[in-house]
Amino acid sequence: MMLGLSAGVFYAMLSLGLAIIFGLLNVINFAHGALYMLGAFVALIGHSYIGPWLGYEDFQLGFWPALIVAPLLVGCFGMLLERTMLRRLYQFDHIYGLLLTFGIALMLQGFFTNYFNVSGTPYGGQPESLNGIVNLGFMYFPKFRLFAIVMSIVVCFLTWFVIERTRLGAVLRAGVENPKLVQAFGINVPLMVTLTFGFGVALAALAGVLAAPIYSVSPLMGANLIIVVFAVVVIGGMGSIMGAIVTGLTLGLIQGLTKAIYPPAANTVIFFIMVIVLLVRPAGLFGKE
Repeated sequence: MMLGLSAGVFYAMLSLGLAIIFGLLNVINFAHGALYMLGAFVALIGHSYIGPWLGYEDFQLGFWPALIVAPLLVGCFGMLLERTMLRRLYQFDHIYGLLLTFGIALMLQGFFTNYFNVSGTPYGGQPESLNGIVNLGFMYFPKFRLFAIVMSIVVCFLTWFVIERTRLGAVLRAGVENPKLVQAFGINVPLMVTLTFGFGVALAALAGVLAAPIYSVSPLMGANLIIVVFAVVVIGGMGSIMGAIVTGLTLGLIQGLTKAIYPPAANTVIFFIMVIVLLVRPAGLFGKE
């Protein structure tokens, strides 16, 4: 159950970023998995490679600084993509944005495949304080996985609160629904859109940093996850912030239970649920028609 929740928090954080980008900007970001991978590689490069490259063998970017540096760098990269490429496609059909971001994902995967091991590179920057296991009363569980679960849940629900319960979130939603009216109040809507896209991308990078000590850092780690994350978003409802969080956590638990009961079905149970949900409620569990 806890291992399922450990996977579910990554589903939730990645689908939350996708839901923010689609719900507020109407962009289907297929590069989200590649940007998750990019966050993990920023942590790996900062810890194992940046020192020798700069000529300082002892220099390492630790895990705690990577939690800040990676989302900032990848978020800025996402904002650059939005300003230079995606902005030109807003007036066209969603398929153009999807095709563009799919191409960006392939380019990022190809770039890192040329320089790193496709099978995965271990990340050795896990802090000493998070090594070992902790007694939860009903089971022993790795400290780092427990930290990743708690931090991811806190970040997800804090993001939901800001978007749904604060004035800033109200301005963001209003800027999407009626950008001309919001601009009339002196708010720079294009800048707000860029920052929102960067924030959604930064969430993916943060998930990548948290995943680096658990999974091997690989150029294909995002490609293996993005289809599942899209299924989570569809089940929760495209653009639904709460739907992305609750569905991600729930489907992680269901997948974990399926692995314990009938392992061969673990990789397909999410898509089976997606088919049922689409037949019964095409807008998703939390989505609007």
